Amino acid sequence: MRDAEVVTFAGGSLDRATHLRADAARLIQSREARCLALWRGRPLLDTCNGDARLAWLPVASEVFAPDAPSILLGTEAGAPRFAREVPDWGGIAEPVAATPFLDEARTAHPALPEHLRFGELRAVMAALPPADAGNAAAAKGIFAWHAAHRFCANCGGPSRIDDAGWRRSCPACGAQHFPRTDPVVIMLILSGNSLLLGRQSSWPEGMYSLLAGFMEPGETIEAAVRRETFEETGVRVGRVEYLASQPWPFPSSLMIGCRGEALGRELKLDPTEIEDALWVSRERAMAALAGLDPVIRPSRRGAIARFLIERWLADRLD
Repeated sequence: MRDAEVVTFAGGSLDRATHLRADAARLIQSREARCLALWRGRPLLDTCNGDARLAWLPVASEVFAPDAPSILLGTEAGAPRFAREVPDWGGIAEPVAATPFLDEARTAHPALPEHLRFGELRAVMAALPPADAGNAAAAKGIFAWHAAHRFCANCGGPSRIDDAGWRRSCPACGAQHFPRTDPVVIMLILSGNSLLLGRQSSWPEGMYSLLAGFMEPGETIEAAVRRETFEETGVRVGRVEYLASQPWPFPSSLMIGCRGEALGRELKLDPTEIEDALWVSRERAMAALAGLDPVIRPSRRGAIARFLIERWLADRLD
């Protein structure tokens, strides 16, 4: 796809500057260094004038714990950019999500101006400037990896953060561990003028999206598309083509978008995998995106599923 890299989270603006990671202790002392604050995985947003942008704080901001690890995200115009987590503060209550599927709460910190608030990335991803969305995805993803890999997978001992946050090392056995990304295929399965959509029971009522599933060891992208589609819906897939990819930091996936040619249309659902699936004509899909279908609610803006469906409708998959 010629415009594949305009998908949400693909537009990070930072030079990752891997050659500077060993020098992070010096870089964080720079007067130009700034930190992206994350609280419970939510980035700090500047909501002045009703817009949402990432807010970059001075390294010495009082919202950070003195011993909070600093992850070097990279540089921007030569200036170091870090990410640090913010601990809970006195009087904070657990935010209540508007729905179990999406938390739209904006939480203020008592030490920060009112227009700076922490927000769930999924709730603002489509509204953020592309560079901000990509930078936030990198920060959220790396902290999620650290939270899930505090212990050495080789010997079970506690590991430590090294290489400016891009490696964990085990003092006990010497093993080194690096951030992982889980590949997920997400499929635009087509049959003539129709598209195959499915839904999971945990999704909001009426929401349908593209089929998707994790790749398995020893499996090609094409084989994963065919296997997942057949397992969930009983539909056999022939030709498979790669379209686009999207980092998806919830917590650490890479969505690999593909187009697949269905060899049949009969559906045989696996209820442990999927709640429902249906073939949708191009006309009905267009109506659903416009909010005019009485049954189907489309996938959320910013997700690669929505991105691929919109381009299929516009005949812009090439």
